Amino acid sequence: MAERRAFAQKISRTVAAEVRKQIAGQYGGSPQLLKNLNVGANTSHHTVPLTEAVDPVDFEDYYLTHPPAVESGPLRDLIEIPCDDIEVLFTPRECRTIVPAVPEEGDNDLHVRDCARSYTEDWAIVNRKYHKLGTGFNPNTLDKQKERQKGLPKQIFESDELPENSGYQDDQDDLKRRSMSIDDTPRGSWACSIFDLKNSLPDALLPNLLDRVPNEEIDRQNEEQRKSNRHKELFALHPTLDEEEPIERHTVPDVPKEHFGQRLLVKCLSLKFEIEIEPIFASLALYDIKEKKKISENFFFDLNSEQMKSVLRPHVQSAAISTLARSAIFSITYPSQDVFLVIKLEKVLQQGDIGECAEPYMVFKESDTAKNKEKLEKLRGQSEQFCQRLGRYRMPFAWTAIHLMNIVNSAGSLERDTTDLEIGVPERKGSWSERRNSSIVGRRSLERTTSGDESCNLSSFRPATLTVTNFFKQEGDRLSDEDLYKFLADMRRPSSVLRRLRPITAQLKIDISPAPENPHYCLTPELLQVKPYPDSRVRPTKEILEFPARDVYVPNTTYRNLLFVYAQSLNFANRQGSARNITVKVQFMCGEDPSNAMPVIFGKSSCAEFSKEAYTAVVYHNRSPDFYDEIKIKLPATLTDHHHILFTFYHVSCQQKQNTPLETPVGYTWIPMLQNGRLRTGQFCLPVSLEKPPQSYSVLSPDVPLPGMKWVDNHKGVFNVEVVAVSAVHTQDQYLDKFFALVHALDEHMFPVRIGDMRIMENNLETELKTSIAALSSSQLEPVVRFLHILLDKLILLIVRPPIIAGQIVNLGQASFEVIASIVNRLHKYLDSSQDQHGRNSLLSSYIYYVFRLPNTDPNSPSPGPGGLGGSVHYATMARSAVRPASLNLNRSRSLSNSNPDISGTPTSPDDEVRSIIGSKGLDRSNSWVNTGGSKAGTWGANPSSSSESMQAMDRSCNRMSSHTETASFLQTLTGRLPTKKLLHEELALQWVVSSGSVREGALQQAWFFFELMVKSIVHHLYFTDRLDSPRKNRFPERFMDDITALVSTVAADIVSRFQKDLELVERLNNSLAFFLNDLLSVMDRGFVFSLVKTYWKQVSSKLYTLPSPTVLVSLRLDFLRIVCSHEHYVTLNLPCGLLTPPASPSPSVSSATSQSSGFSTNVQDQKIANMFELSVPFRQQHYLAGLVLTELAVILDPEAEGLFGLHKKVISMVHNLLSSHDSDPRYADPDVKARVAMLYLPLIGIVMETVPQLYDFTESHNQRGRPSGSTTEDYDSEGGSMISQTVAMAIAGTSVPQLSRPSSFLLNPTASRQYATFSAESSRSLLICLLWVLKNADEMILQKWFTDLSVMQLNRLLDLLYLCVSCFEYKGKKAFERMNSLTFKKSKDMKAKLEEAILGSIGARQEMVRRSRGQLERSPSGSAFGSQENLRWRKDMTHWRQNSEKMDKSQKAVRYCNADQELSWSMKQSLMGTLPQKPI
Repeated sequence: MAERRAFAQKISRTVAAEVRKQIAGQYGGSPQLLKNLNVGANTSHHTVPLTEAVDPVDFEDYYLTHPPAVESGPLRDLIEIPCDDIEVLFTPRECRTIVPAVPEEGDNDLHVRDCARSYTEDWAIVNRKYHKLGTGFNPNTLDKQKERQKGLPKQIFESDELPENSGYQDDQDDLKRRSMSIDDTPRGSWACSIFDLKNSLPDALLPNLLDRVPNEEIDRQNEEQRKSNRHKELFALHPTLDEEEPIERHTVPDVPKEHFGQRLLVKCLSLKFEIEIEPIFASLALYDIKEKKKISENFFFDLNSEQMKSVLRPHVQSAAISTLARSAIFSITYPSQDVFLVIKLEKVLQQGDIGECAEPYMVFKESDTAKNKEKLEKLRGQSEQFCQRLGRYRMPFAWTAIHLMNIVNSAGSLERDTTDLEIGVPERKGSWSERRNSSIVGRRSLERTTSGDESCNLSSFRPATLTVTNFFKQEGDRLSDEDLYKFLADMRRPSSVLRRLRPITAQLKIDISPAPENPHYCLTPELLQVKPYPDSRVRPTKEILEFPARDVYVPNTTYRNLLFVYAQSLNFANRQGSARNITVKVQFMCGEDPSNAMPVIFGKSSCAEFSKEAYTAVVYHNRSPDFYDEIKIKLPATLTDHHHILFTFYHVSCQQKQNTPLETPVGYTWIPMLQNGRLRTGQFCLPVSLEKPPQSYSVLSPDVPLPGMKWVDNHKGVFNVEVVAVSAVHTQDQYLDKFFALVHALDEHMFPVRIGDMRIMENNLETELKTSIAALSSSQLEPVVRFLHILLDKLILLIVRPPIIAGQIVNLGQASFEVIASIVNRLHKYLDSSQDQHGRNSLLSSYIYYVFRLPNTDPNSPSPGPGGLGGSVHYATMARSAVRPASLNLNRSRSLSNSNPDISGTPTSPDDEVRSIIGSKGLDRSNSWVNTGGSKAGTWGANPSSSSESMQAMDRSCNRMSSHTETASFLQTLTGRLPTKKLLHEELALQWVVSSGSVREGALQQAWFFFELMVKSIVHHLYFTDRLDSPRKNRFPERFMDDITALVSTVAADIVSRFQKDLELVERLNNSLAFFLNDLLSVMDRGFVFSLVKTYWKQVSSKLYTLPSPTVLVSLRLDFLRIVCSHEHYVTLNLPCGLLTPPASPSPSVSSATSQSSGFSTNVQDQKIANMFELSVPFRQQHYLAGLVLTELAVILDPEAEGLFGLHKKVISMVHNLLSSHDSDPRYADPDVKARVAMLYLPLIGIVMETVPQLYDFTESHNQRGRPSGSTTEDYDSEGGSMISQTVAMAIAGTSVPQLSRPSSFLLNPTASRQYATFSAESSRSLLICLLWVLKNADEMILQKWFTDLSVMQLNRLLDLLYLCVSCFEYKGKKAFERMNSLTFKKSKDMKAKLEEAILGSIGARQEMVRRSRGQLERSPSGSAFGSQENLRWRKDMTHWRQNSEKMDKSQKAVRYCNADQELSWSMKQSLMGTLPQKPI
């Protein structure tokens, strides 16, 4: 036997099986988790099992004591986190209108100012500048890989040059048998030289072929050539993993904005009757007959000629441009088959009922104009007289309706050029029709329309031009909305009553189309110009306000304050005197004098923009008329008790008589706008007075019987009217109104406060305020959502700045925390459709991301609070009082130590003294846990798995709680200054830790909200106190760190105790906690955050020991770890640039990192190098997160870890995602930097080496068959199963070949013979590509040193593993690639078939039909997929067009994937050539 080399003699023959036996008996618990997961062959105190987390290094101390040794450059950037990592941005919110919507200037109350501020202030955004470089935004997606694979060099492989339809051996045999001729061979080739040696051309000489070149130089040249022209990003060549949305991705919420439904543009082109004798006025509105609701305001338009308009000039001032609109944009949030577009026509009031006035339009025809010239002239003359005298008044004339969805659904049809939708008997063709005259491209069959909402898409139909030819005469006694709903419902019936009515012939042309994204010349419902608006002289388009059929849950983002008045009916049947032609004049009054009428009523069409009065239409000779008018009012920002709506009833004299006035007042009534401070809306049935109201009537309701007044019908209600408010100021909810009223009364210090029938004095304000806060849970959800931003702002303000009431500080932190938890849970429960994959409600996440800011932190606001966010001297604030109140004396002052409240310290200044007392004792931090510290500590301490540190932190948190009464009285006698302002994140943490019962459960249900709120509060606090650049250890007080520790501990305890009962909640809670710690890594002491990770780890590990099947809990831990490690500075957090310190013990550790990392125990010359390749304690301490990742990989891939096989793909995906992200990160593009990053994953080499028996076998004849599902170690260790012969391995290592039988080359336990499940091909491929990335990018010198110390068995296993990599990524030719694609396609079809079975169930006719169709296709005699053309509608994947398109897509993808596969194969081989251990010289 030849002499062994020196390094081989030092190899320890201790194997991991012996190590397991020595250590396994020292631990109890779950055998499959403890059997072989311990580290170290000795039992020193440095040994920590892989199933437990080690103590992390003190990151901040290490960072300070190990300054970077390199100058500025990529390597230094790897070590240091940039100083601009976090930035607080105040971004101006986008305003749709040229002029922002704000209340009119004046003495507005505090609530109006708060609303205006909330709707106009800048977004306060916390931006993690490098956040998108984290793994949550990994660019290795399918679309981005296309870009990264562009420009790949084309590789030429011999396998692609072979003739088709023949194997390689067949080709060789065929070439031998084939006869050749000179004509078939190229000139100068070897084949040609056989036939024509004389004329053959010599080959080019190889220069320097015989020169003597040192071996080192040859190696250097080869190394340079291997590294040249290689693709920098290995993972760009590897197919993306087939996984769902990455769990670590946190989507940025949408910017809060005004709600719009599906938008519809309606253009009114022309209106023409058979005769033209008077002006006609039109309006449009949308109605939903199922909901029996008008779902839009009226759009008034005027299509009269200038000649017709001229007859009304005595009554119409100059028309504002906004009233000349002829096009409108309607918004429909809930489109359905029940929506109608209703068109109503009015004319100037004249003598005669509606039937008499409509008769000429039904009798005269345009064709008979010459014959009836005299009669028409007479009618024009009469109309002109009425216009001059009664031009102010209108009367109902006609109406029609368009079934909107019929138009939308037919607009895509090519069945006919025009579509006639008729209402009427078939014999009476054209009694009511809509003609569409538009060029139509595309096809949508009317068969596809259904009665459900899924067909009601208003955003993609083709524009249509309608010609409405017939109108229905209005009936004077059927004008109400209820009558209209009956008519509309009747229109949909086959036998409609309306078909028997005599129509009014006309032609109304309307264009209906989807509204463009950014229309020009558009006005809001408040008549503000929407961008872009290039020219103010152009006829505008109006946006029509929607009244949604059902509630819409969107917070207010723009100022809007509108009131709509709908007069419905009047009953003057019992009124004495003449009152028949009745109109109602509506005025909005700010006082009782006639001059107090406010110009806030919107004009209709061709009139002034605003007016002081509006009149309802007149029904001729009707003492009890119905009304359908809509009066739109712009509400003043601030209302007083004197604001009211005044209704004046007039009898209009249609006949001109001497001594008879045009209008005679016949009654009065009114509605006060405020009742006990709240806006009055809803249905009213009002009594009508015969006389003018007396003085001071406006503060009283007309229901109050005023003495000496005469009333119609003995003071009974005779006038029905509805008032509807669309306001971003008035909540219209009694609980919200009371809360805001109390808060603003507290701000302004105005007492007493009258709310409802109560007068609240200052002495009982505290009780009422707490009651109103608790009652917010009873408020309706829709107004809560509309005022969500202001409501949360106010509740947060009460937490951080407790108010002072009657000289006492009232702590409302607990009450506010409870109601916030209640509101958040209500939104989650009822608005579950607006949640992301992590269960985060979009409304709440957008509030935190864009809206929330700490009170009193706006740098541009001189007043307290962000733009005056509830700022008031009546809150306890940070400011020191200029003058000490005489009632407060510093006669009990004492100083307490911050670290120990029981130790007295040296008194300093009064400010320091107060700060010391409050800071140490935690005074005034809550009001509900007096003397409950012990019980609380007992509650939280019930979890046996909590660490002692966590328990101590919880005890300290609970012991700091005190009563607000005790605190306030103590401070009152202590000092004359206001107490220190609280910090929101500290209060949230404390309130959460000490909460219990339903409050704690509610907080856990929506933990993400409070976590994210705390993080943003932390960042804002650091930003506004200029601490973002301060040392992290000094940023937060110890009490806050205790609260966070206690909070994390209790949440982790909930996760491990409840995952079997409520997995959905636990998954959300687990992810929320992980994101919270991920965020804290950017702002807090990183060593402290690592200790929180360890706290979580310990609790989970303790639970795992007791579980028979740990899969679910380990899966949760993987999700947790993946989210934490998705931090954008993950590499820096792992301290990648320091060599590991060897263990304190002089004896080398025999690691099972032996069993699970490098897998082997050796006495190496350099222990630091060994530690880099093992999951040793130093490695796991310094590279903390990377150590956890690799530990999880080692534990789960361990063949003896029972019950974890299903997690292989998940844990491999985590590692693959991390390395893929590093590979594409531009910060790590430099090779030296990438080598440092690869050092974090050197133990991966040993982990993968341990899994070789389980990996998918890619070496079996280059086919797709894998190793059997179970493979024994004995089978694998047999000589026949070897991939690399030991002779080759020893020759490469420079060692003589021993004349012994081959030892067990892979398994550390050669006696084991159990079967292990084989990894899937996808998992194996992903794991191997991770290995290749480490080998490609790691420092070659470090790899060579480690290879030098490997034993024969270890080296043999390494070579076998590399051979498996070659087999896995070897390019096998285009034919094999196409065959693999076809198998993939077949797999997708099988999945479709399974999906069909799951949907159709186990029995049923449909399933049988699917099976039959499938059977017929399979029995096709031609063997083609299209041999049978029957039942193709059941097999959409078998149709010709589908096949062709899929074939094209597949061919394009195949070319791209083939190129990437070629490049990957070539790059892999070059990497392995550089990786192989070199023979020492």
